[in-house]
Amino acid sequence: MKLKIINKSNNPLPRYESEQAAGMDIRCHISEPITLQPMERRLIPTGLYIELPVGYEAQIRPRSGLALKRGLTVLNTPGTIDADYRGEVGVILINLSGEPQTIEPGECICQMIIARHEQPELVEVSELSETERGAGGFGHSGRK
Repeated sequence: MKLKIINKSNNPLPRYESEQAAGMDIRCHISEPITLQPMERRLIPTGLYIELPVGYEAQIRPRSGLALKRGLTVLNTPGTIDADYRGEVGVILINLSGEPQTIEPGECICQMIIARHEQPELVEVSELSETERGAGGFGHSGRK
């Protein structure tokens, strides 16, 4: 698969950091540092514009190191970019730590995963098939 991309930032193109990585690192496109206060959220630009093939989405996910070490995460995880979107890829970051966190120009702020998806035909019915679990919800299976 080919992914068309326009890069209006000064950063290198996103890339996979290892041979079997699922996500490619995405860098911010800012001219000066941005400091997020505790519980502050902000849309961070990337300077990237993509054209996904029909039947694919791009998922924007947190970087585990930023989340663990600094409390920075992607708020709407995973963020979805649809195949028909042509605007700039933006990342909603939130600071969940108790201290201000500064994002530097060109810093890796998230990862992007490209995934195939389906659009099923919905069939309205009056009942669903039975299963052993049934309607058991959150925590239903318990800890054994």
